[in-house]
Amino acid sequence: MPSLLAQPAPTDATLRSAKPTALSAVKGMNDLLPEDMAIWEHVEATAAYVFRQYGYRAIRTPIVEQTAVFVRAIGEVTDIVEKEMYTFTDALNGEQLTLRPENTAAVVRAAIEHNLLYEGPQRLWYFGPMFRHERPQKGRYRQFHQFGIEALGHGSPEVDAEQLLLVWRLWEALGIKPEQRPALEINSLGASAERAAHREALVAYFSAHASALDADSQRRLGTNPLRILDSKNPAMQPVIADAPQLPDFLGDESRRFEDQVLDILTQAGVPFRQNPRLVRGLDYYNLTVFEWVTDLLGAQGTVCGGGRYDGLIEMMGGKPAPACGFAIGAERLIGLLQACAPLKTGPLLDVYLMHWGEGSTAQAMVTAEALRSRGLAVQMHAGGGSVKSQIKKADASGAQVAVILGEDERAAGKATLKPLRGQADQRTVLPGDLAEAVLCLTR
Repeated sequence: MPSLLAQPAPTDATLRSAKPTALSAVKGMNDLLPEDMAIWEHVEATAAYVFRQYGYRAIRTPIVEQTAVFVRAIGEVTDIVEKEMYTFTDALNGEQLTLRPENTAAVVRAAIEHNLLYEGPQRLWYFGPMFRHERPQKGRYRQFHQFGIEALGHGSPEVDAEQLLLVWRLWEALGIKPEQRPALEINSLGASAERAAHREALVAYFSAHASALDADSQRRLGTNPLRILDSKNPAMQPVIADAPQLPDFLGDESRRFEDQVLDILTQAGVPFRQNPRLVRGLDYYNLTVFEWVTDLLGAQGTVCGGGRYDGLIEMMGGKPAPACGFAIGAERLIGLLQACAPLKTGPLLDVYLMHWGEGSTAQAMVTAEALRSRGLAVQMHAGGGSVKSQIKKADASGAQVAVILGEDERAAGKATLKPLRGQADQRTVLPGDLAEAVLCLTR
């Protein structure tokens, strides 16, 4: 694709004569409009609260990282690295840079760079946009948002289980009924030696059934046969169903670790299903892996996924340390909430302040500031207009109360309080009583 810098600059005459074309967002990268934001803000605030309940602190990493951060962590032979990453060369210094497709690798990079584990294990959470170049469809976008938590330096199985209890609590905090909550599927990938033995068995099995594999799976047979188990090709499901299962290769230590996680979930009353085919789509996982899936979102049913990645910190250049975490797709979670029941949120605006007459603007602004100082959300009418048009705008604003400072009110040294919702009567109040009167109607 030719560089934009190489195109001839338009002349002044061209700019004057050309009719500007309407621009649109990049396909698969969506605007969040004001009417969308109430549910987003609700979900963000709820998630942040629940994460803090478990001792997780917020971290933010750059949207752009060196490409090597993701290649080293995710693995070269993955769909993300091979097909989906937005990668470009920095024109200033020739660096290979990538818009982050996921955030675990970036958080680990930050922890190593800033020596966060020097003081001991860290519990971190994040929220932000991720980018993958794939065909947009409902629940799968080129720019999407993820919540995630990473427990760095924690190697015990109770931390894996606690993260799953955290997710269950998040569903509850968001008001999702138990029968509508995503179902937990869980598996163990074991230790590296166990995965190596399983890999050999997979290669032998799939080599004997090579004619049943699609082109992607035949390529992966020589590079990463575990990914074949993750294929969604319907024609391959019979051969995948009979493939060697990883749980058959687990040793006693891996089984004990898995049993401890499952025992905590059982005692806590969190339902789960063991899925021996669950492998996740990234190379850095070991031992516990899990997904929370729902049938309310169509094909994109995985709302949350994660697991343990004890080797990643060392792989990224840090001192060896265990870790585990997960990510939640915000768009999918919000889609689930909307499928369960429309979110009921309170009004965003408490007061619409109407005013008219010469000199009313300054007094109205001072009154609005006084109300805001009491914690009220106030929109002041701007731009003049008739009393009738102001009343229409007040009704349309969604505010609970209109405060009126017309010529009569200002002459009497009072304000009119007009409830816009409910059955309360309109009345006049003194300026000193205005805030308390509004609070009685809005709280």
